[in-house]
Amino acid sequence: MDEEVGNEQVGSVVGELRKIAVFADLPEDQLAWLAQRFEEVRLDSGQVYARQGDPLDHLVVILEGEIRIQRHDLPDGPSFTAVAGQVTGLLPFSRLTHYVGTARTVLPTRVLRLHKNHFPELLQTMPELSRRLVALMSDRIRETTRLETQHDKLMALGKLSAGLAHELNNPAAAARRAASSLLEALEAVRDASLRLLQHPLTNQQREAIAALEREAGQHLPSISPNPLDLSDREDRLTEWLDARGVPEAWKIAPVLAEWCVEITRLEALAAETGDAILGPALMRIVRILVIYGLVREIDNSTRRISELVHAVKEYSYMDQASLQEVDIRQGLDNTLQIFGHRLKGGVTARRDYDSDLPRVCAYGSELNQVWTNLIDNALDAMGSEGELRIRTARDLDGVLVEIGDNGPGIPPEIQPRIFDPFFTTKGVGEGTGLGLDTARRIVRNHHGSIRVESKPGETRFEVHLPLNQPRP
Repeated sequence: MDEEVGNEQVGSVVGELRKIAVFADLPEDQLAWLAQRFEEVRLDSGQVYARQGDPLDHLVVILEGEIRIQRHDLPDGPSFTAVAGQVTGLLPFSRLTHYVGTARTVLPTRVLRLHKNHFPELLQTMPELSRRLVALMSDRIRETTRLETQHDKLMALGKLSAGLAHELNNPAAAARRAASSLLEALEAVRDASLRLLQHPLTNQQREAIAALEREAGQHLPSISPNPLDLSDREDRLTEWLDARGVPEAWKIAPVLAEWCVEITRLEALAAETGDAILGPALMRIVRILVIYGLVREIDNSTRRISELVHAVKEYSYMDQASLQEVDIRQGLDNTLQIFGHRLKGGVTARRDYDSDLPRVCAYGSELNQVWTNLIDNALDAMGSEGELRIRTARDLDGVLVEIGDNGPGIPPEIQPRIFDPFFTTKGVGEGTGLGLDTARRIVRNHHGSIRVESKPGETRFEVHLPLNQPRP
């Protein structure tokens, strides 16, 4: 497939290189030197040029076509595309040794490539070309970093969206159910009121019924009452109601028991109304209490939704200056609130915050992205149960944030690689990397540091941040 360029083709190759901006104005002898050492490769559309992990040994000049590089273990990660007129592959001074993804042609492609063995002579005899290739490498690093940052931000947004969806689903569904039940409860209280109005009531009797409605409605029923106590209370009330000849006692007793209405209070009402009016009066009272309960459920659900929206707004520092004094504890708590759905099983979160921790000058939304990645990785490592440990402390002229877990730990052989871009310990299609390269980049941009200590049963990431950022 590879055909070495012969002397008779040097002129043709020189003409091709003249069309590439990097080589266009080089002296004829330098272009001839390159043409003699380039080898041409032709590939069909869809053909693999190199696979992930193959040695990266050649500088590549694309004359025709298009090549796309994609990591097979990160199918939803960013892809890198090189088109005709671009110089790619291994560049002088690059530390890359292997292809980071599989390079596959999108169109029929023709390339020239130069083996790295020729780099020393090229750098010595062509200083201008060397500078241009170094500039290309810098541009490639910036573009790669931009794509990685964009990808990691999208991954953080995905985690945030998933967590928020889980957290919003329950209160939103509860509010919708309560609102639907409220319409039925209003119809029921209307019917109960009409039945009660069929009896002639004195003003004193009306006031006695309204007083019990208000007293019971002011009581906050327990969210998770003791089932045995509730059952015993319900049995006592049912027995008392049956003894008084109250119809449908089985409907009335559970509501009165939930709202902690005692028999002594019912006896006081019966003394005011008499047995004939007691049944219709209690039916109206329980219908009112049901409405009270539904209204409180809607209030609690909407309040929870409002709290989540507020947490997200603070998490993203919406409508706020980017560089400002940040409360680290608040950022950690907002992040934990987003992950609330993953803390409801067997995972517990233990917070150990320094109450006197000063604020730090930082980009709050970026720091929250660091906490998101570290907490998400800890939860993944522990699985369905474990202990998430978060600690903050003063650290000389800065602050220390520790995020750890009691999971299986990070194997020693991969610890040096966990901060590499797109590094992941998950299977194909199960993840998009640990996000630790982004976390380290954000921390370094804040003139801080991040390190990890890990052994089975204890993994701890330590983030050190200065209180103030140096002035530009």
